[in-house]
Amino acid sequence: MPGITREEVAHLAKLARLELTAEELEHFAGQLDDIIGAVARVSDVAAQDVPPTSHPLPLTNVMRADEVRPGLTPAQALAGAPAQEQQRFKVPQILGEE
Repeated sequence: MPGITREEVAHLAKLARLELTAEELEHFAGQLDDIIGAVARVSDVAAQDVPPTSHPLPLTNVMRADEVRPGLTPAQALAGAPAQEQQRFKVPQILGEE
């Protein structure tokens, strides 16, 4: 498998608008070549009888079921509010908008 060249890394860096030194181009070329090689080896391991999965362990929903329960009335919710207006919490203005 041909390796990743400095020119290819320089092209990718240009597309990503990254400025790399000559040493970084050499360093990243080697690293990218190693990464691409490791990803290519995955296809050698995958067998036809192994189904594709998104997670190695089976997942189950651990959340409780949704149940409708009575909530607070507007009066109860606003009972402890320091300020209220038109059945809403009144808070200080922060954006300077009307």
